[in-house]
Amino acid sequence: MWDLLLAAVALMLVLEGLLPFCSPPLWRRVFERATRLSDGQVRFLGLSSMMAGLLVLAVLWS
Repeated sequence: MWDLLLAAVALMLVLEGLLPFCSPPLWRRVFERATRLSDGQVRFLGLSSMMAGLLVLAVLWS
């Protein structure tokens, strides 16, 4: 169980690092836009990401 969780975290870190590694200017623009979002918008994006992740997990484990 823990090895699967650590593998998932490692994969998340790899995916999170792709954009800043491949295109730093684009990453800066995306990050700048994200800082201009309201707290409600950020929460909605976080909730949407969590729901999408849970949906993918449900599909994979069913």
